[in-house]
Amino acid sequence: MRALFATTANDGHFGPLVPFLRATAAAGHEVRVAAPASYAAALERAGVVHEPFADAPPELIGPVMGRLPSLPFEEADDTVVREVFGRIDAQAGLPGVVETIERWRPDVVVRESAELASLAAAEGAGLPHAHVCIGMHEIVTRFAEAVLEPLLELDRLVGLPEGTCSSAQAAEVVLSTVPADLDDAVGDALAGVHRFRDPAPAVGDGPLPEPWGDPDLPLVYVTFGSVTASLPPFAGLYREALDALAGIRARVLMTVGRRLDIDGLGPLPANACVVPWWPQADALAHSAAMVGHGGFGTTMGALAAGVPQVVMPIFTSDQLANGLHVAASGAGIAVPMGPGSPARAADALSTLLADASYAEGARGVARSIADLPPASDAVRLLESLVG
Repeated sequence: MRALFATTANDGHFGPLVPFLRATAAAGHEVRVAAPASYAAALERAGVVHEPFADAPPELIGPVMGRLPSLPFEEADDTVVREVFGRIDAQAGLPGVVETIERWRPDVVVRESAELASLAAAEGAGLPHAHVCIGMHEIVTRFAEAVLEPLLELDRLVGLPEGTCSSAQAAEVVLSTVPADLDDAVGDALAGVHRFRDPAPAVGDGPLPEPWGDPDLPLVYVTFGSVTASLPPFAGLYREALDALAGIRARVLMTVGRRLDIDGLGPLPANACVVPWWPQADALAHSAAMVGHGGFGTTMGALAAGVPQVVMPIFTSDQLANGLHVAASGAGIAVPMGPGSPARAADALSTLLADASYAEGARGVARSIADLPPASDAVRLLESLVG
Protein backbone atom coordinates (compact mmCIF):
# COMPACT_ATOMS: atom_id res chain seq x y z
CA MET A 1 0.00 0.00 0.00
CA ARG A 2 1.14 3.52 -0.78
CA ALA A 3 -0.02 6.12 1.76
CA LEU A 4 0.29 9.84 1.10
CA PHE A 5 0.12 11.89 4.31
CA ALA A 6 -0.58 15.61 3.92
CA THR A 7 0.11 18.53 6.24
CA THR A 8 0.53 22.27 6.43
CA ALA A 9 3.90 23.79 7.35
CA ASN A 10 3.28 23.67 11.08
CA ASP A 11 4.88 21.39 13.68
CA GLY A 12 1.70 21.33 15.74
CA HIS A 13 -0.25 20.07 12.73
CA PHE A 14 2.32 17.55 11.52
CA GLY A 15 2.88 16.07 14.99
CA PRO A 16 -0.52 14.30 15.23
CA LEU A 17 0.19 12.58 11.89
CA VAL A 18 3.51 11.18 13.02
CA PRO A 19 2.38 8.12 15.04
CA PHE A 20 0.13 7.00 12.19
CA LEU A 21 2.79 7.70 9.58
CA ARG A 22 5.41 5.73 11.49
CA ALA A 23 3.04 2.84 12.15
CA THR A 24 2.13 2.65 8.47
CA ALA A 25 5.80 2.59 7.46
CA ALA A 26 6.61 0.00 10.16
CA ALA A 27 3.92 -2.26 8.70
CA GLY A 28 5.87 -2.36 5.46
CA HIS A 29 3.88 0.18 3.47
CA GLU A 30 5.35 2.98 1.39
CA VAL A 31 4.85 6.41 2.96
CA ARG A 32 5.41 9.94 1.70
CA VAL A 33 4.39 13.35 3.04
CA ALA A 34 2.87 16.11 0.92
CA ALA A 35 3.65 19.46 2.52
CA PRO A 36 4.63 23.02 1.56
CA ALA A 37 8.13 23.39 0.13
CA SER A 38 9.09 25.52 3.15
CA TYR A 39 8.60 22.52 5.44
CA ALA A 40 11.39 20.49 3.83
CA ALA A 41 13.87 20.77 6.73
CA ALA A 42 11.35 19.53 9.30
CA LEU A 43 10.46 16.52 7.17
CA GLU A 44 14.12 15.76 6.56
CA ARG A 45 14.65 15.70 10.34
CA ALA A 46 11.69 13.34 10.60
CA GLY A 47 13.28 11.05 8.05
CA VAL A 48 10.37 10.96 5.61
CA VAL A 49 10.13 11.45 1.84
CA HIS A 50 8.80 14.91 1.06
CA GLU A 51 6.43 15.58 -1.83
CA PRO A 52 6.52 19.39 -1.90
CA PHE A 53 3.75 21.68 -3.02
CA ALA A 54 3.65 25.47 -3.25
CA ASP A 55 3.58 27.66 -0.18
CA ALA A 56 0.84 30.24 0.13
CA PRO A 57 1.84 33.49 -1.61
CA PRO A 58 2.95 36.07 1.01
CA GLU A 59 1.12 38.80 -0.90
CA LEU A 60 -2.15 36.98 -0.19
CA ILE A 61 -1.39 35.97 3.40
CA GLY A 62 -0.13 39.40 4.47
CA PRO A 63 -3.38 41.37 4.05
CA VAL A 64 -5.38 38.69 5.87
CA MET A 65 -3.00 38.59 8.82
CA GLY A 66 -2.87 42.38 8.87
CA ARG A 67 -6.63 42.55 9.49
CA LEU A 68 -6.60 40.24 12.48
CA PRO A 69 -5.64 42.72 15.24
CA SER A 70 -8.74 44.81 14.47
CA LEU A 71 -11.14 41.85 14.66
CA PRO A 72 -12.82 40.29 17.70
CA PHE A 73 -11.04 37.07 18.70
CA GLU A 74 -13.66 34.62 17.41
CA GLU A 75 -13.95 36.43 14.10
CA ALA A 76 -10.17 36.60 13.73
CA ASP A 77 -9.86 32.88 14.41
CA ASP A 78 -12.56 31.99 11.90
CA THR A 79 -10.88 34.27 9.37
CA VAL A 80 -7.59 32.37 9.66
CA VAL A 81 -9.33 29.01 9.25
CA ARG A 82 -11.48 30.14 6.32
CA GLU A 83 -9.12 32.44 4.44
CA VAL A 84 -5.68 31.00 5.22
CA PHE A 85 -6.18 27.26 5.65
CA GLY A 86 -9.38 26.88 3.67
CA ARG A 87 -8.72 29.17 0.74
CA ILE A 88 -5.16 30.51 0.30
CA ASP A 89 -3.17 27.49 1.54
CA ALA A 90 -5.44 24.94 -0.11
CA GLN A 91 -5.58 26.64 -3.50
CA ALA A 92 -1.82 27.21 -3.54
CA GLY A 93 -1.13 23.57 -2.66
CA LEU A 94 -3.74 21.92 -4.87
CA PRO A 95 -1.76 21.72 -8.15
CA GLY A 96 1.22 20.14 -6.39
CA VAL A 97 -0.87 17.56 -4.56
CA VAL A 98 -2.72 16.67 -7.76
CA GLU A 99 0.62 16.24 -9.54
CA THR A 100 1.95 13.99 -6.75
CA ILE A 101 -1.14 11.80 -6.86
CA GLU A 102 -1.00 11.48 -10.64
CA ARG A 103 2.74 10.65 -10.61
CA TRP A 104 3.15 8.54 -7.46
CA ARG A 105 -0.35 6.98 -7.46
CA PRO A 106 -0.95 6.46 -3.73
CA ASP A 107 -3.67 4.06 -2.60
CA VAL A 108 -4.88 6.23 0.30
CA VAL A 109 -4.50 9.84 1.46
CA VAL A 110 -4.27 10.74 5.16
CA ARG A 111 -4.54 14.45 5.98
CA GLU A 112 -4.59 16.59 9.11
CA SER A 113 -7.50 18.88 9.94
CA ALA A 114 -6.12 22.07 8.38
CA GLU A 115 -4.79 20.57 5.13
CA LEU A 116 -7.58 20.68 2.52
CA ALA A 117 -5.80 20.51 -0.83
CA SER A 118 -5.35 16.76 -0.35
CA LEU A 119 -9.06 16.33 0.40
CA ALA A 120 -10.00 17.87 -2.94
CA ALA A 121 -7.21 16.09 -4.82
CA ALA A 122 -8.17 12.70 -3.36
CA GLU A 123 -11.82 13.22 -4.28
CA GLY A 124 -10.82 14.27 -7.78
CA ALA A 125 -8.75 11.11 -8.19
CA GLY A 126 -11.35 8.84 -6.62
CA LEU A 127 -9.02 7.86 -3.77
CA PRO A 128 -10.07 6.92 -0.23
CA HIS A 129 -8.93 9.38 2.41
CA ALA A 130 -8.83 9.71 6.18
CA HIS A 131 -8.53 12.63 8.58
CA VAL A 132 -6.30 12.91 11.67
CA CYS A 133 -7.54 15.36 14.32
CA ILE A 134 -5.11 18.09 15.35
CA GLY A 135 -7.05 18.85 18.52
CA MET A 136 -10.14 18.03 20.52
CA HIS A 137 -13.02 16.98 18.33
CA GLU A 138 -14.87 20.29 18.70
CA ILE A 139 -12.04 21.91 16.71
CA VAL A 140 -12.76 19.54 13.82
CA THR A 141 -16.41 20.60 13.90
CA ARG A 142 -15.45 24.26 13.93
CA PHE A 143 -13.04 23.82 11.01
CA ALA A 144 -15.77 22.11 8.98
CA GLU A 145 -18.21 24.96 9.57
CA ALA A 146 -15.64 27.65 8.74
CA VAL A 147 -14.48 26.22 5.40
CA LEU A 148 -17.82 25.57 3.68
CA GLU A 149 -17.30 28.34 1.10
CA PRO A 150 -13.65 27.51 0.32
CA LEU A 151 -14.61 23.87 -0.19
CA LEU A 152 -17.08 24.93 -2.89
CA GLU A 153 -14.22 26.74 -4.62
CA LEU A 154 -12.08 23.60 -4.42
CA ASP A 155 -14.96 21.63 -5.99
CA ARG A 156 -14.87 23.98 -8.96
CA LEU A 157 -11.08 23.91 -9.27
CA VAL A 158 -11.01 20.12 -9.37
CA GLY A 159 -14.08 19.83 -11.57
CA LEU A 160 -16.26 18.14 -8.97
CA PRO A 161 -20.02 18.58 -8.49
CA GLU A 162 -20.83 21.33 -6.01
CA GLY A 163 -20.81 20.09 -2.43
CA THR A 164 -18.56 17.09 -3.11
CA CYS A 165 -15.68 18.17 -0.87
CA SER A 166 -17.98 19.19 1.98
CA SER A 167 -19.82 15.85 1.84
CA ALA A 168 -16.54 13.97 1.63
CA GLN A 169 -15.18 15.82 4.64
CA ALA A 170 -18.25 14.91 6.68
CA ALA A 171 -17.95 11.24 5.69
CA GLU A 172 -14.20 10.86 6.27
CA VAL A 173 -12.76 8.22 8.55
CA VAL A 174 -11.48 10.21 11.56
CA LEU A 175 -8.44 9.20 13.61
CA SER A 176 -7.64 10.80 16.96
CA THR A 177 -5.23 10.44 19.86
CA VAL A 178 -7.71 12.01 22.29
CA PRO A 179 -9.48 9.53 24.60
CA ALA A 180 -13.26 9.73 24.55
CA ASP A 181 -13.55 10.81 28.19
CA LEU A 182 -11.29 13.81 27.54
CA ASP A 183 -13.39 14.88 24.55
CA ASP A 184 -16.49 14.22 26.63
CA ALA A 185 -15.20 16.32 29.53
CA VAL A 186 -17.14 19.19 27.93
CA GLY A 187 -19.79 16.98 26.35
CA ASP A 188 -18.15 16.55 22.95
CA ALA A 189 -17.39 12.83 22.56
CA LEU A 190 -18.78 11.55 19.26
CA ALA A 191 -19.36 8.07 17.94
CA GLY A 192 -17.42 7.11 14.84
CA VAL A 193 -14.08 8.61 15.87
CA HIS A 194 -11.33 5.97 15.88
CA ARG A 195 -9.04 6.61 18.84
CA PHE A 196 -5.46 5.40 19.21
CA ARG A 197 -2.42 6.20 21.32
CA ASP A 198 1.00 7.28 20.23
CA PRO A 199 3.31 4.40 21.20
CA ALA A 200 6.24 6.79 21.75
CA PRO A 201 7.17 7.01 25.45
CA ALA A 202 5.32 9.80 27.25
CA VAL A 203 8.27 10.34 29.56
CA GLY A 204 11.92 10.10 28.67
CA ASP A 205 15.04 9.09 30.49
CA GLY A 206 17.32 11.94 29.42
CA PRO A 207 18.88 14.60 31.65
CA LEU A 208 17.94 18.19 32.28
CA PRO A 209 20.18 21.14 31.36
CA GLU A 210 23.08 22.03 33.63
CA PRO A 211 21.93 22.48 37.28
CA TRP A 212 20.29 25.74 38.28
CA GLY A 213 18.25 27.01 41.20
CA ASP A 214 17.39 24.93 44.26
CA PRO A 215 17.40 21.22 43.30
CA ASP A 216 15.04 20.43 46.19
CA LEU A 217 12.23 22.51 44.68
CA PRO A 218 9.71 21.02 42.21
CA LEU A 219 10.37 21.53 38.51
CA VAL A 220 7.90 23.41 36.32
CA TYR A 221 8.23 23.03 32.57
CA VAL A 222 7.12 26.15 30.64
CA THR A 223 6.54 26.12 26.90
CA PHE A 224 4.48 28.23 24.51
CA GLY A 225 5.10 26.07 21.46
CA SER A 226 7.04 26.60 18.25
CA VAL A 227 5.10 29.53 16.78
CA THR A 228 4.54 32.09 19.56
CA ALA A 229 8.04 33.56 19.54
CA SER A 230 7.72 34.35 15.82
CA LEU A 231 4.61 36.47 16.36
CA PRO A 232 5.66 40.02 17.35
CA PRO A 233 2.58 40.80 19.50
CA PHE A 234 3.37 37.85 21.79
CA ALA A 235 7.17 37.78 22.03
CA GLY A 236 7.05 39.78 25.29
CA LEU A 237 5.10 37.01 27.03
CA TYR A 238 8.30 35.11 27.73
CA ARG A 239 9.75 37.87 29.90
CA GLU A 240 6.36 38.45 31.55
CA ALA A 241 6.10 34.77 32.39
CA LEU A 242 9.62 34.63 33.84
CA ASP A 243 8.90 37.63 36.06
CA ALA A 244 5.54 36.22 37.17
CA LEU A 245 7.09 32.85 38.03
CA ALA A 246 10.13 34.32 39.79
CA GLY A 247 8.30 34.29 43.11
CA ILE A 248 7.05 30.69 42.82
CA ARG A 249 8.80 28.12 45.01
CA ALA A 250 9.82 26.02 42.05
CA ARG A 251 12.52 25.70 39.44
CA VAL A 252 11.43 26.83 35.99
CA LEU A 253 12.63 25.24 32.76
CA MET A 254 11.44 27.40 29.86
CA THR A 255 11.85 26.54 26.19
CA VAL A 256 11.42 29.40 23.71
CA GLY A 257 12.11 27.87 20.30
CA ARG A 258 14.86 28.81 17.90
CA ARG A 259 13.38 32.14 16.78
CA LEU A 260 13.78 34.07 20.04
CA ASP A 261 17.04 35.65 21.17
CA ILE A 262 17.47 34.44 24.74
CA ASP A 263 20.00 37.18 25.49
CA GLY A 264 17.27 39.68 24.65
CA LEU A 265 15.29 38.48 27.66
CA GLY A 266 17.77 40.17 29.97
CA PRO A 267 18.98 38.76 33.32
CA LEU A 268 17.07 35.61 34.24
CA PRO A 269 15.43 35.06 37.64
CA ALA A 270 17.46 32.80 39.92
CA ASN A 271 14.90 30.01 39.65
CA ALA A 272 14.82 29.94 35.83
CA CYS A 273 16.69 28.17 33.07
CA VAL A 274 15.85 29.16 29.48
CA VAL A 275 16.87 27.08 26.46
CA PRO A 276 15.76 27.13 22.82
CA TRP A 277 14.55 23.53 22.97
CA TRP A 278 14.64 20.45 25.15
CA PRO A 279 13.13 17.00 24.52
CA GLN A 280 9.62 17.33 25.89
CA ALA A 281 9.47 13.76 27.17
CA ASP A 282 12.68 14.31 29.14
CA ALA A 283 11.45 17.60 30.60
CA LEU A 284 8.12 16.07 31.61
CA ALA A 285 9.85 13.11 33.28
CA HIS A 286 11.29 15.51 35.86
CA SER A 287 8.31 17.91 36.11
CA ALA A 288 5.78 18.38 38.87
CA ALA A 289 3.71 20.66 36.61
CA MET A 290 3.68 22.35 33.23
CA VAL A 291 2.63 25.83 32.12
CA GLY A 292 1.68 25.80 28.45
CA HIS A 293 -0.27 27.68 25.82
CA GLY A 294 -2.77 24.94 25.07
CA GLY A 295 -1.11 23.72 21.88
CA PHE A 296 -2.20 20.20 21.08
CA GLY A 297 1.24 18.58 21.21
CA THR A 298 2.27 20.10 24.53
CA THR A 299 -1.16 19.63 26.11
CA MET A 300 -1.45 15.97 25.13
CA GLY A 301 2.21 15.35 25.97
CA ALA A 302 1.69 16.47 29.56
CA LEU A 303 -1.57 14.54 29.85
CA ALA A 304 0.01 11.34 28.55
CA ALA A 305 2.83 11.79 31.07
CA GLY A 306 0.36 12.35 33.91
CA VAL A 307 1.71 15.86 34.58
CA PRO A 308 -0.86 18.48 35.70
CA GLN A 309 -0.80 21.75 33.81
CA VAL A 310 -1.81 25.37 33.77
CA VAL A 311 -3.10 26.28 30.31
CA MET A 312 -2.53 29.89 29.27
CA PRO A 313 -4.11 30.25 25.80
CA ILE A 314 -2.43 32.86 23.63
CA PHE A 315 -3.89 33.24 20.15
CA THR A 316 -6.20 30.50 18.79
CA SER A 317 -9.53 28.88 19.63
CA ASP A 318 -8.02 25.40 19.81
CA GLN A 319 -5.79 26.59 22.66
CA LEU A 320 -8.90 27.82 24.48
CA ALA A 321 -10.69 24.53 23.81
CA ASN A 322 -7.76 22.43 24.98
CA GLY A 323 -7.58 24.43 28.20
CA LEU A 324 -11.28 23.93 28.87
CA HIS A 325 -10.94 20.18 28.35
CA VAL A 326 -7.94 19.98 30.68
CA ALA A 327 -9.78 21.91 33.38
CA ALA A 328 -13.00 19.89 32.97
CA SER A 329 -11.06 16.64 33.31
CA GLY A 330 -9.50 17.80 36.60
CA ALA A 331 -5.99 17.59 35.13
CA GLY A 332 -5.20 21.28 35.45
CA ILE A 333 -6.35 24.90 35.44
CA ALA A 334 -7.15 27.12 32.46
CA VAL A 335 -6.64 30.87 32.78
CA PRO A 336 -8.33 33.53 30.62
CA MET A 337 -6.62 34.75 27.48
CA GLY A 338 -5.42 38.33 27.22
CA PRO A 339 -3.37 40.95 29.10
CA GLY A 340 -2.19 39.79 32.50
CA SER A 341 -2.40 36.10 31.65
CA PRO A 342 1.18 35.29 32.84
CA ALA A 343 0.37 36.65 36.30
CA ARG A 344 -2.87 34.66 36.36
CA ALA A 345 -0.96 31.57 35.26
CA ALA A 346 1.52 32.02 38.12
CA ASP A 347 -1.32 32.28 40.65
CA ALA A 348 -2.95 29.18 39.16
CA LEU A 349 0.35 27.31 39.33
CA SER A 350 0.63 28.00 43.06
CA THR A 351 -2.85 26.50 43.49
CA LEU A 352 -2.04 23.51 41.33
CA LEU A 353 1.21 22.70 43.15
CA ALA A 354 -0.54 22.90 46.52
CA ASP A 355 -3.52 20.70 45.58
CA ALA A 356 -2.72 17.05 44.84
CA SER A 357 -6.09 16.50 43.14
CA TYR A 358 -4.77 18.03 39.92
CA ALA A 359 -1.92 15.54 39.74
CA GLU A 360 -4.39 12.72 40.34
CA GLY A 361 -6.63 14.08 37.60
CA ALA A 362 -3.68 14.16 35.20
CA ARG A 363 -2.77 10.58 36.08
CA GLY A 364 -6.37 9.56 35.41
CA VAL A 365 -6.23 11.03 31.90
CA ALA A 366 -2.86 9.35 31.38
CA ARG A 367 -4.46 6.00 32.19
CA SER A 368 -7.21 6.67 29.65
CA ILE A 369 -4.61 7.44 27.00
CA ALA A 370 -2.58 4.35 27.89
CA ASP A 371 -5.71 2.19 27.53
CA LEU A 372 -6.21 3.23 23.90
CA PRO A 373 -5.10 0.76 21.22
CA PRO A 374 -1.72 1.59 19.66
CA ALA A 375 -1.47 3.58 16.44
CA SER A 376 -0.32 0.39 14.72
CA ASP A 377 -3.93 -0.81 14.92
CA ALA A 378 -4.93 2.13 12.73
CA VAL A 379 -2.96 0.63 9.85
CA ARG A 380 -5.55 -2.12 9.43
CA LEU A 381 -8.21 0.56 9.22
CA LEU A 382 -6.31 2.37 6.47
CA GLU A 383 -5.77 -0.93 4.67
CA SER A 384 -9.51 -1.59 4.81
CA LEU A 385 -10.19 1.69 3.03
CA VAL A 386 -8.06 0.50 0.12
CA GLY A 387 -9.87 -2.84 -0.02
